[in-house]
Amino acid sequence: MPKMKTNRAAAKRFRKTAKGKIRCDKPFHSHILTKKSTKRKRRLRKNDIVPSSLEKQVRKLLPYL
Repeated sequence: MPKMKTNRAAAKRFRKTAKGKIRCDKPFHSHILTKKSTKRKRRLRKNDIVPSSLEKQVRKLLPYL
């Protein structure tokens, strides 16, 4: 059976944590930063964990994660 292909767009956006959860960046931190408060921008810098409802979809895109 041939190897499964990894979705390259997803590979750039998601990483696995040491405990096996999937980590991603928070949205809304790439542009139009002038109207956002400093506190909000600081919170957006941190990583987020993919919710359990979407985890199955992400794992399908990244079979070797």
